Formats: sequence, C-alpha cells, structure tokens
Amino acid sequence: MYTVPDLTGKLAVVTGANSGTGKEAARRLSAAGARVVMAVRTVTKGEQARAEILARHPDARLEIRRVDLADLASVKEFADGLSAEGTPLDLLVNNAGVMAVPTRMTTADGFELQFGSNFLGPFALTARLLPLLLTAKEPRVTTMSSGTANYGRIQWGDLQWERRRYSANLVYAQSKLADLMLAVQLAALSTERGWHLMSNAAHPGYTRTNLQTAGPSLGRDRPSGLYTLLNSLNFLPSQEVEQGTEPLLYAATSPRAAAGGYYGPNGRFGLVGPTANARITKRALDPDANARLWSEAELLTGVSA
Repeated sequence: MYTVPDLTGKLAVVTGANSGTGKEAARRLSAAGARVVMAVRTVTKGEQARAEILARHPDARLEIRRVDLADLASVKEFADGLSAEGTPLDLLVNNAGVMAVPTRMTTADGFELQFGSNFLGPFALTARLLPLLLTAKEPRVTTMSSGTANYGRIQWGDLQWERRRYSANLVYAQSKLADLMLAVQLAALSTERGWHLMSNAAHPGYTRTNLQTAGPSLGRDRPSGLYTLLNSLNFLPSQEVEQGTEPLLYAATSPRAAAGGYYGPNGRFGLVGPTANARITKRALDPDANARLWSEAELLTGVSA
C-alpha cells in the first residue's frame, strides 16, 4: 500500500469526501497529519463519514463544509469562505463526480448535469481557489479523471448535449476527458505564468464505490433493469476502495509525482493493481484544444484564472 508522506501543517480540500475514494483520501490525508476540509453536498453524510474516520484516527483534523458542484453559487460561497480565512491551501483534490445519469438532467445553472458537476463545477472551484493555493509553499491540484476519457470526445458544437441523442456513457466520458484536459492545461498555465503549482490527474480503474449506482438511480427509484443486470455480472476485474484511491493519493502527495502527470492502476486492463503512470489520450495532449476548453469553461462559469 502507498504510504502518504507526513503532511503535518498542511491544509487539504477533498470534494466528494463523504464516500468512496473521497472519503478514503480524506482519511489517509488526515492520518498523515493534514487538516482536511471534507467538501460535501450533503452535510449529514459528511458528518457520518467524519465520525467513521475519527473512530479509526481520533486525532484527525477534519472539517465538514458544504459545496454543491452542480451549483456555481454554492461553489462561490464555499471558496469565499475558505478565502476569508486566508490560510494557504496546500492541496485541492477534485474528486467528486456523478456517473451514468440515465436521462439528460441539468444543474442549477442549466448545464447538462454530468458535464456541469464533473467538469464545470471543479473548474470554477479550482479557479476561485487559485489565489489561496498560490500562497502555499508547494501547492497541488489533483483532479480525478477516468479510463472512459480514452474514448471521450468533446462535442464542441453541443457541449451540453442539447441537440444530439443523450448517451449517459458518452456524456460521462466527455466530462472525464474534460477533467484530464483541465489538469494538463492548468499544468501548462502554471509553467507559462511562473506559478509554483503542480497540477496532475489520476483515475481509479474499476473501483467498487456507490458511483456505479448513485448516478444511474437519479430520477428513478432504482437503476434500470439492464444496468443492474450488467453490473451484477462482474465480468471485469475490480478492486476495493483502499486500492482504488492510491493513484489519487500518489498524484496528490508523492514527491515523485509530476506536473501534468496522470496515474492509475497498472494491472489487468488498467482497471486494478498498483499505481503507475497512465497513458494520456492524445486528445488531452492537444494544447489548442486544452486552451479552447479552458476558455469555454471561463465563459460558461463566469470565472477566470
């Protein structure tokens, strides 16, 4: 297992920290000495997760704050609250996301839900927290992507999937490709502008979390029968959350992680196993496309870096 280095005196923000990889990241970061802000949409779930972590690590410094990445006003309120305190932010972990929403739904600001929650919300949060990050000695932003980014396509003429037939899987893949492009572009901007900030990305392979059921259940009492059947076949290798969080933790804390790097499991099909360098799809290595997506995100969110 990956050992997180000593983080005493560091401040970290982890989104989606009430469950899955976010909760595990918060647990292990706090166990290494960091003060961790658990950024969650539902405070009661966050408090429950905090209690579970404290039961294992009584000295952990954990704080619950609400942020809804599907609501730009909530993102601003969260960022303003942290900024008002003025404490340098050492680490931002953009972990939260939603997957495979069965029908086209929208955020509070009218964006397609997966693109809005998985990319535009984290983009706005990152941009708003940049001033706080840049006051830290060695700040990092680590963004969770997905293996689906490998077949994702940015639909430039229809980013919100308003004119084409909605595909839960393809929309999710677009959003996770966008996350990878965000990480690479932020690394490029850091170099270009002389920031001392490291931006990189990770993916969890096939890690068993509630992500596989929460999204497909939105707007329904339960996931579709077909989804439930396919999910029950278990024909793909999968792993527990402790292992699946390791690429994220490595990217966020390892002295060997690199700016613009991408990390994931290196076992069967890239779905399980120990952490290694992951291949970045060429669509996330196109500087013009990355810059264009960044500009589009600034226009859509009204937030600039």
